[in-house]
Amino acid sequence: MLQDKLTKRQQTIFDFIRTKIQERGYGPTIREIAEEMGFRSPNGVICHLTALQKKGLITRTSNRSRSIVLTDEVNEELNGFPLIGRVAAGALMEAIEQSERIDVATMWPKKGTYVLEVDGDSMIDAQIASGDYVVVKRRSTASKGDIVVARTSEGDATLKYWFPEKNRVRLQPANKEMKPIYSRDAKVIGVVIGVIRNLNR
Repeated sequence: MLQDKLTKRQQTIFDFIRTKIQERGYGPTIREIAEEMGFRSPNGVICHLTALQKKGLITRTSNRSRSIVLTDEVNEELNGFPLIGRVAAGALMEAIEQSERIDVATMWPKKGTYVLEVDGDSMIDAQIASGDYVVVKRRSTASKGDIVVARTSEGDATLKYWFPEKNRVRLQPANKEMKPIYSRDAKVIGVVIGVIRNLNR
């Protein structure tokens, strides 16, 4: 893969560029990269961008503020949704971002959509098992009874049914052996719109 050629710093910058392009449809400016990566001047950014160009990952157009685009070869490698981590379907756990991708983009709208690998059995009665992948639409609101990825005040992400109640939210598992989680400040960070299961695992 093309990214095997990158240094750790180059990989970090490339991941930032790729994420911005995926989220909003165009790349970051040199100033945005410098601020994100903690560079004191744009010169350091330009050196890394030049290296990324030489390694065939990006192209740039002179005299344009948002000129950074991914090459066709990179776009082919990155086809699909970003697999950004794992989400708890049992005990709470932090969803940690990764760079792997799942190629199911033709099945669901791509914009604002990502994939999480399920870890746990709290949604087993909703036909979502540990090891499955859930396709999630990035949202900050949900309807009663939606299956959501919710974040608690402790910063933990969990996969549950969403049931707003008076002065709190009930995060309801789909497993009779597990109790619901009650929270006064849980936030929706995505709504599940699909499930992918690998029967060969």
